[in-house]
Amino acid sequence: MAINRKMEFAADEIALADLAKAISHPARIAILKILARQKSCICGEIVEGLPLAQATVSQHLKELKSIGLIKGTIEGKTSCYCIDWDVFNQFISHFGVFAELAQNASVQSQSCC
Repeated sequence: MAINRKMEFAADEIALADLAKAISHPARIAILKILARQKSCICGEIVEGLPLAQATVSQHLKELKSIGLIKGTIEGKTSCYCIDWDVFNQFISHFGVFAELAQNASVQSQSCC
């Protein structure tokens, strides 16, 4: 049986990998764009903006919610969602590591294959 060694990595590396996995589908990126354009929570309008069935959109929303990128409430048949900007900004800061590396002249001047 294989051993999962994920927890042996640094917390920021795990968080960045979890984020990458959560946004690894174009539908999830489209959902985040739809939510980011709104100034309030969206209730039921997400499905209208995507070429997917309601059940499929619900699965993608579930993935985004499980990582904490979005918040949502369900009341009866109505579901409302919005981006959790605090969590979103935490994840964005993890990408800053790559920006710092790119700005480092010695890294940019390395020759490779």
